[in-house]
Amino acid sequence: MHEEAIGEPTTVPLLAFPLAIIAGAEQLSRHLKRSSITKHMQGKQMPLTTSNNPISLARQGSFYVGGRQVTAAGTFESTSAMPSSAGQTYWVDQMYVQYQIPVNPRKLPIVLVHGGGCTGRVWETTPDGREGYATILLRQGFSVFIVDLPRGGRSGFPSFTGELGKLDDEQRLVEQRTFAPGREHAWTRWRLGPRYPGTFHNQAFPMSAVDSFLKGMRPSVTDDPKVMSDALISLLEEIGPATLVTHSNSGLYGWLAGANSNLVRGIVSYEPAFVYPESWKASIRTEERPRSKAGKQPAVTSISDDSFARLVDVPMEIVFGDNIPLNPDPNPLADGRRIQLYVAEEFTQLVNEQGGRASLLSLPEAGLRGNSHFMFSDINSIDVAALLCNFLSRHRLDE
Repeated sequence: MHEEAIGEPTTVPLLAFPLAIIAGAEQLSRHLKRSSITKHMQGKQMPLTTSNNPISLARQGSFYVGGRQVTAAGTFESTSAMPSSAGQTYWVDQMYVQYQIPVNPRKLPIVLVHGGGCTGRVWETTPDGREGYATILLRQGFSVFIVDLPRGGRSGFPSFTGELGKLDDEQRLVEQRTFAPGREHAWTRWRLGPRYPGTFHNQAFPMSAVDSFLKGMRPSVTDDPKVMSDALISLLEEIGPATLVTHSNSGLYGWLAGANSNLVRGIVSYEPAFVYPESWKASIRTEERPRSKAGKQPAVTSISDDSFARLVDVPMEIVFGDNIPLNPDPNPLADGRRIQLYVAEEFTQLVNEQGGRASLLSLPEAGLRGNSHFMFSDINSIDVAALLCNFLSRHRLDE
């Protein structure tokens, strides 16, 4: 058994107000339809705490899931100290998983899935050193699994000896290019401020630690949604049913996992892109919005009607932060988030029309102001986590 010392006991009560539309909210209130906002907190309340008290763990560790082996053409150069890839076999597209299981855990674990340009580290500790979601949820009795998605972080990089991504003349796993968000790009896209170096008047991101945050960014290569979602499904096949918490780029991977596996019991997604059924003929497919990007992804991705029907059975909550433009913005980095918010409304409505249990939560409508794209790292992250726990309680995912 491992015991980890963690902070002076501080009890943070569950938010006392319902998740209702609050008149006069600064952002988004004119945009979001009342029918899609969660209006009531149901079920037992779960106080959240940070503490100096040790956390008693039954187990902790790490492992890999998924992946496949590839072999380069040619003959292995057995006498060379620095051989080429020729004739060698490599693992690719595997996923690294670290986990902590408390004593007497709740039934369903939580899988934390990072977004683009990041690793699972974003869930461990906030940039300014406060407890991250991993520890907060452990304190609530959940087993926590943190992944580094395939093709990055501790999951390994899909390259070999020589040119990026090239195994041999006939096999290239990824394009010969990477993408890395720099300070100026991240500043606007992730709402650290409207434009570098400015900040929002109500900024909730811990700006004193912005450099610590930016040090954790990584370059990414081509993200294959099937590779990513298959890895998540492989994890669920290893650990059993779980709730997925996804962020941004990984939102798509969570929807695909829920559409293709009956082991996804719930999804909470922070500012994701979306999926829709192939047969859907709503305005989202005919206006300019689908051609717009949500970061590196399209704002919407088509999946089969049968897959969408399976996803509809999964309870889900979509969460957006503050300072999102209400009107078209000439800067595509800012406007992409506005587009996502429009699509989120239509996605939520479609899921519920088909008998699903989807809610769209605006943090400013719930009384939390200034939240960035990384709301689980913001200075009010304990309150954001409380709303996550409310969702789990409402859908009995915390038993």
